[in-house]
Order: sequence, then structure tokens, then C-alpha cells
Amino acid sequence: MAKKAKISFVCQECGYDSPAYMGKCPECGNWNSFKEFKEMPVAAGGKARSESVITAQELSPQKLSEIVYKDKSRTKTNLSELDTVLGGGLVPGSAILLAGDPGIGKSTLLLQLCLLLAQDGKTVLYLSGEESAEQIKMRAQRIMTKGKDQSDVSKSLEQKSDSLLLLSISDPDLAVLQIEAIKPDLVVVDSIQTMQSANLEGLSGSVGQVRYSALHFIRTAKALRIPLILVGHVTKDGMVAGPMVLSHMVDTVLFLEGEKFTSTRILRSLKNRFGPVDEVGIFLMQEEGLVQIANPEQIFLNQKSGDVPGSVLVVTMEGTRSFLVEIQALAVYSRLPMPRRVVSGLDQRRVELLLAVLQKHCQIPVDTMDIFVNVAGGLKLSDPGTDLAICLAIYSSVKGIPMTRTVGIAEVGLLGELRDISSLDKRIKEASKLGFSDIVSAKTHKFLWQALKERGSQTGTKKV
Repeated sequence: MAKKAKISFVCQECGYDSPAYMGKCPECGNWNSFKEFKEMPVAAGGKARSESVITAQELSPQKLSEIVYKDKSRTKTNLSELDTVLGGGLVPGSAILLAGDPGIGKSTLLLQLCLLLAQDGKTVLYLSGEESAEQIKMRAQRIMTKGKDQSDVSKSLEQKSDSLLLLSISDPDLAVLQIEAIKPDLVVVDSIQTMQSANLEGLSGSVGQVRYSALHFIRTAKALRIPLILVGHVTKDGMVAGPMVLSHMVDTVLFLEGEKFTSTRILRSLKNRFGPVDEVGIFLMQEEGLVQIANPEQIFLNQKSGDVPGSVLVVTMEGTRSFLVEIQALAVYSRLPMPRRVVSGLDQRRVELLLAVLQKHCQIPVDTMDIFVNVAGGLKLSDPGTDLAICLAIYSSVKGIPMTRTVGIAEVGLLGELRDISSLDKRIKEASKLGFSDIVSAKTHKFLWQALKERGSQTGTKKV
């Protein structure tokens, strides 16, 4: 007697599974988020995919003292920025989810990674459900052609042909069989939303297909101790597309971000079971692919103009790294009943809070002005240590006082006081190393109005 299909209802937001339809999800609280999910039984004569790998292994519990883990077991990617974000390299059996906006450079970054590992003799399996093998080779030639002769590129690609394996496939069951047969040193799936199994109903990208495909890939990767990288799409709100359970299933979630009209790309770690979650990798999108930036000041300060009001520097921290960023502000008198507040690269509500502090404690008439604040270079900052630099930049634009050589490092409280921040000494040391001596912080001033008054008196302008 044939087995019936199992029907369940899955929340598209958090992945909560229910045997019956529910209007409101009891897990995440969203309404009308349940979709019907039908899991078909395995066809007669077929075998469960990837289960043979796990059952073939000798499974027995181990004592904690018997388990030996060595850091050198990590595989270096030969991309120092990526290694920093991962915590030192690829961990055997780890599952990594790389997400980002369309066209931001996810496939380019992973193809560069595959080429570098193949050059070291590592076997890499690149599974693509979006592009053909010919399209991937075309991108590889473009990445390697910059500054090289075409014949040298073709020869180099031939040398890597035995180590870099490309397969255009969208069936996760067949892809798992290929992984079991080849046993590569790295598997890349581009992308998880394009996978569609015949064992389930539903189109590719649906909750059921994404969960099924990710589960089988991750199970196989952990059984064979193969690093796995899954490429994920994002929604219009910038969240990883698909069920929220996908982010819980993987070990690491990486997000590649950047503005469409700038070449800067920031790689962040949103989750990492094997490393830090506050490190970032900085790249530049060029013709030859993504280029690593070891000194971020090269891109964030290389276009600084002369002594123009409205520009102040700040030393921000991203993980263990400190680098200078330029904060720009423009204040103009407004004829609107509600002046505009336009903010790019910063939290707009935080900027509005700082404007209230400037008006209340420093008597700056920002309520009659349109205020525009921007982080140069396309970087997005959430560091509270940028508060003082924002206030100084706005004050500089309002009063017409150039502060292009000033570095502001402090958090500003609601009472107008300057508060200490983490790694202050390291930030000051970084600014001094680059030749900046005018550093304003909680060590030099106690209140914001004192710092503004000192700058006004130094230039001979009207005091606040």
C-alpha cells in the first residue's frame, strides 16, 4: 500500500511547523504567514538521499576529554579579509550562509575563493543553479585576465581544471550524490533558493524546498567534514530570504553589503559559531573582481578636500580593527514648516537625538535648518563613538568653521556630557599614527558645549 504524503503548515517567517493551519504563528507572532507544505514519500525502489553517508559511519559517543581540536585544522582561504571574518579560515564540516543584495558580488567573491583554493591543489565543487558552467568560466577568465596575457590565463585555467569542478544543477538529491562520490575539500551552492527536489511539492525558493535542500546539504557536509558555503537571496527589507530557520541551521551567516553606486563592499559576520561576530572584511569591486583593502583609510580618506566646513574625522571600531572615517554634514536654513533630516550611513533617530542635544545645551538653532549627514565612502556605522564627530560636523557647517584635521571620539549623552567608549586608547593611538593631533574626546572635555566653545574661540567666530 502506497504511503500518503505528509501535509503540514510551515510559517514562512520563523519556520514553525504545525499539523493544521493557524492564523497567527505562536512562535513569532506574525499573521497569515503559514503555507501548506506537502512532503512526498520516497519513490518505490529509491533510497533516502545522503542517509547512507551517516549510517555508514560508526556513531558512538565520545568523552569531552577524548575529542581533539586543533586550530591548524582550519583551511586558509588565501583571502585575509575573509579569513579575519571567519575567525581564521574554513572549519571542516562547517556550513556558511553568504547573503547580499543582487549584483553585490557574492558569486564573484566565491569564485575567487574557489580559484585560490584550486591553485593550492584543493578540490572544489561549485554547484550552480542560476548559471551555466560556460557563464562561470567566462567570469573566471574576466577575473584572471586583468594585467595578464590571454594565453597565460587559458594555461592557468587548464592547470586548475582538475581541482575546480563546475556543475550546473538544481536538484539537491543528485547534487548530494555528487558530493558523496567526489568528496571535495569545499562545496559551494549558488544558490540555495534555486534548489528544487522531486521528493517535495512546491517551487524552488519555497519554505519546504529551502528547508529540505539545506538540511540535506548540511547533513552531508558534516558527515564528510567538508566546508559548505550556501549563497542566499535577500528580501526587499535586506533580510535573508526564506524561512528564518535557515539562519539557525547554518554555523555562520555572512552578509556582503555596499552601495550600488560605490565600489566599496563590506563583509560582515552576523553569526559565527567558530569565530567573532564583530569583525568585517573590506573589499573594492574592480574589473578583476573584489580587491582586498588592508588599510581602509585608502578609500575612506583618499578624496578629502581642503579646509571646507562640515567635515570631521572619527576613529571607528569594527571588531579588533580601528580606522578613520570622514563624517560630513551640511546645514542650510529651511523654509519648510518641518525641516528635513537626511541621513546616510548612520541611524537617523540617533542623529535626531544629537540635534536635540545641540539645540538644548549648545543653543544651536537646528530647528530652523535642513540637516544632511553622510558617512564618506559608503560605510554604515552603528558605533556610539561617532556621536561627537557628528555634532562637531554639524556645528562646523552651521558656523562655517573648517575642522578637516579634527578627530572626534566620544559618546554624547542627553545631558550634553561626553562619555567614554570602548578601546579609546587604541583609537587615539590610531589617529596619532596617521598624523592627527587635534583629537577631541571625553579625556579632553567633559561637556559637548565646552568642545564647541573652544573651536569657536580658536577661529574667532561667535561663541555658542
